Amino acid sequence: MAHLLVTGGAGFIGSNFVHHVVAHTDHTVTVLDKMTYAGNQASLADLPENRVDLVVGDIADAELVDGLFAKADAVVHYAAESHNDNSLHDPRPFLDTNIIGTYTLLEAARRHDTRLHHISTDEVYGDLELDDPARFTEDTPYNPSSPYSSTKAGSDLLVRAWVRSFGVRATISNCSNNYGPYQHVEKFIPRQITNVIRGIRPKLYGTGENVRDWIHADDHSSAVLTILDKGRMGETYLIGADGEKDNKTVVELILELMGEPRDAYDHVTDRAGHDLRYAIDSTKLRTELGWTPSYRDFEAGLAATIDWYRENESWWAPAKDGVEAFYASKGQ
Repeated sequence: MAHLLVTGGAGFIGSNFVHHVVAHTDHTVTVLDKMTYAGNQASLADLPENRVDLVVGDIADAELVDGLFAKADAVVHYAAESHNDNSLHDPRPFLDTNIIGTYTLLEAARRHDTRLHHISTDEVYGDLELDDPARFTEDTPYNPSSPYSSTKAGSDLLVRAWVRSFGVRATISNCSNNYGPYQHVEKFIPRQITNVIRGIRPKLYGTGENVRDWIHADDHSSAVLTILDKGRMGETYLIGADGEKDNKTVVELILELMGEPRDAYDHVTDRAGHDLRYAIDSTKLRTELGWTPSYRDFEAGLAATIDWYRENESWWAPAKDGVEAFYASKGQ
């Protein structure tokens, strides 16, 4: 049994990881979360109190972080400002959390010699052409295109530097787009699902040709736990489930699964600098560490996600009206 500190553990991907740890290990968990709009205590509400503890605080608070590191066997760092649209509107919080926050954690890991796993994104690699057969690998050069992806790239480079310069015991994973329970309704898939539930037509940026490589959050969690247990220090592992779909296909599949016409959506103003295509090659993770995804059928995973949002309206409803008002003000 180990005691894990999970930063950002009340957010979407972090809370899914905490649920996965509780279900598949005997570890105990302390969640450190700033509880911004993207954090939701309700995402942890049904977990056993004797195994999961929530600390509300900022990863840039060095004194708080130091005390929590002193009690942890390992740290999994999910905390991040992560929404591209928000980074275009106000980049500063992305610098504060993704850069200064990660630096603060690295210094604590250095002082306490604590094992650290850093969660990142495939967006640090920029994008690929729609007809390019290539996929991102651990050797793909960084080419971020937004304040969000730039600050995540910066945080990755900090981790690499602290490993090399100070011997911090850390690994990095870059994952493709996640979907599943507990995702904020500002994000693409839950926004469209909750629109249909509310009787609102889904919204599609531009022509919808942009391709994302989708992975269920539970598969992301199992991959992270595998890296935490077996990963080689200083290494980067890409996490993906071969789930490339263009946005138009995803919207139409959501409508079909929810019993609506496949064309019952509206095209809206495209996002500035919208990346064309992401695609992950997770060969290293699969061959070196023996990981495989459980959700290999995107349609089945999406159907399960739709069911979750239908059954948990009390979780997402408080944020829905504000999100739609924000997008409507931008013509999206």
